[in-house]
Amino acid sequence: MVLLIIVLQSLFLFVDFTSDQPQAENSSERFAIQKQLEHLKLLEIEKRNAKIYPFNPNYITDHKGEQLGMSLAEIDRLFAFRKTGAFVNSKHQFQQVTKVSDSLLNAISKYFKFPDWVIERNRKNRKALPKYDTKIPSIKNSDELSTFDINLANPIDFQFVDGVNARLAERIVKYRSKLRGFSFESQLYEVFNMPAPLAQKILKTFKIIQQPKIQKRNVNTIAFRELLQIPYIDYALCQKIFDYRDEVAELQEISELKNIIDFPMEKYDRIVLYLNAE
Repeated sequence: MVLLIIVLQSLFLFVDFTSDQPQAENSSERFAIQKQLEHLKLLEIEKRNAKIYPFNPNYITDHKGEQLGMSLAEIDRLFAFRKTGAFVNSKHQFQQVTKVSDSLLNAISKYFKFPDWVIERNRKNRKALPKYDTKIPSIKNSDELSTFDINLANPIDFQFVDGVNARLAERIVKYRSKLRGFSFESQLYEVFNMPAPLAQKILKTFKIIQQPKIQKRNVNTIAFRELLQIPYIDYALCQKIFDYRDEVAELQEISELKNIIDFPMEKYDRIVLYLNAE
């Protein structure tokens, strides 16, 4: 028994049972499996895309966005944009809002379907533009603008002009809202931190196609606080108007504002957009 144990231990110690030929990797077989997996993945994508029908991207739901391959962050950006009351009117706007990749945009934008009235409005706007300026060096792609009317353009539209970033575009829209619409193109220069050359570039693309409808207030009956809320009227001017109104009892014509001492004549045409005398 002892002799048998010694013999077996010697075999384990001195005999090499491992193969001299290393196991070769079957790279061709691995490559074939990988190609097959890729093929199955493509078939699944095609199968999923085959079920997609034309849709309005403004009304994408969580489920629809996931089906299209959008991330949660991209879907949330679209939801946040829609909460402002704005609409996406082109595939370029959709990408600007959601930040989807070019490859995903190209894959899903072929299913985008915008309302006929949006398409017709864009066509009419493009047709009307040459009346103002046939040279538009600043615009990137006029086919994807929602409008050429400066009073209807949204922040995304303004960013089509080189040099206009998201912050400036928001300031333009905010100031336009304060004015209740641009009545003069020169009012664009009044936007905070608006460089004059950039304003000129914007006005080569956007025009006042439709005048804003501003409800005028009677200067003889308006309250002090309400008058103070009118654009271009500060506290000092508001006080002067009330003092003059007390002096004459009633303004017969709105042009009587010019009789006020130190009245800012350069603002007269803007102030009378909001006031009348009745």
